[in-house]
Amino acid sequence: MVKTKDPQEIWATGRRKCAVARVRLKPGKGDIVINGQNLADFCQRKMLELKIMEPFELTKSTGHFDLIVNSCGGGKAGQAGAVRHGIARALCSFDEKLRSPLKKAGMLTRDPREKERKKYGRKRARRGYQWTKR
Repeated sequence: MVKTKDPQEIWATGRRKCAVARVRLKPGKGDIVINGQNLADFCQRKMLELKIMEPFELTKSTGHFDLIVNSCGGGKAGQAGAVRHGIARALCSFDEKLRSPLKKAGMLTRDPREKERKKYGRKRARRGYQWTKR
């Protein structure tokens, strides 16, 4: 978490799978811009939109902050998880009282699960080729 020259503006980084999201949080009207698109255009699925808004709803700060996010790597679901992680970290550094509910909801923990690499002699990471008797 980095505090910039503007004391009200906070930068944070969120990660999920292969996705990385750089989140810039500042007090405002509730505008959310992710990769140059508004929230509805970025998230084609409602589930991803709810996932991104979860830290704000949990801390009852919906519409209090403007959000500018640069997200790269992975797919849409991984990027949404990374944005959620970054928002939670930024809110925590903005107000230390918000740390307890965010921690209890598990939003400050980075999800370490990543795709396992494919091994040689296998069809996927663990699945072997089908054995035929004849």
